[in-house]
Amino acid sequence: MLYRFHGLTDLGSVRTNNEDALAIDTEHGMVILADGMGGYNAGEIASRMATEFISTELVRWLTNANHKKDLQRVARAIEMCADEANLAILDAAESNPHYTGMGTTLVVAVFQEQHLVLAHVGDSRCYRLRGGQLQQITKDHSILQERVDAGLMTPEQAAVAPGRNLLTRALGVDASTHVDIQEQAVQDADLYLICSDGLSDMVPEAELHAILSNLIDMPTTTRELIDRANANGGRDNITAILVQAIQLRDTPPTTPAHFLS
Repeated sequence: MLYRFHGLTDLGSVRTNNEDALAIDTEHGMVILADGMGGYNAGEIASRMATEFISTELVRWLTNANHKKDLQRVARAIEMCADEANLAILDAAESNPHYTGMGTTLVVAVFQEQHLVLAHVGDSRCYRLRGGQLQQITKDHSILQERVDAGLMTPEQAAVAPGRNLLTRALGVDASTHVDIQEQAVQDADLYLICSDGLSDMVPEAELHAILSNLIDMPTTTRELIDRANANGGRDNITAILVQAIQLRDTPPTTPAHFLS
């Protein structure tokens, strides 16, 4: 399976600094997104700490070919990296009063052959477009999602309710954090969208579906997602990462790794 990647982040129309950060390593099929929170520039610090630390440590681990073939070991490596990043962010917050209360959401995706190992904390999301159907394959760690799970409101009500950004989990908040990890089978022509809530809060799922279904090329469609969020208000930083799966017919050329934030 060949994977194509493209990511873009944007201030949005209201914010003056960008607290989103992302990392993409195409050689190892790795994507990381973090959406920071906290006063001053603390959210930006937390998200950068998470992406830079996890990117460095996970790539180092994945360079061992024996490791990356074992999906359970990949999942465990992601979990360990997230635990260490959580403690590093918490320590930084406790040692600097300007960073008090900072934290970050996290999505980590590792694509290996026909498999995806996906981890997340918070309300940054991963969607999958398959066979014309768009599905959110992560579940928000938020107060509103808990109310939906309890049957107190519908997903449609939660989408427009106040308090959408009240999280029940994030990195850097507690000494221990639980990361949801899942393994997914990848099929030819799958298209994955990993995004911060600056996109999912501003662009209804029907609009996301329409844009992704009319994929022209990765950079154009990523830019269209960002532009649509800004056109709808752009109240937060906006990050969108697209990953497209293509069944190999021939040996693909080697693609260099790169880091974006």
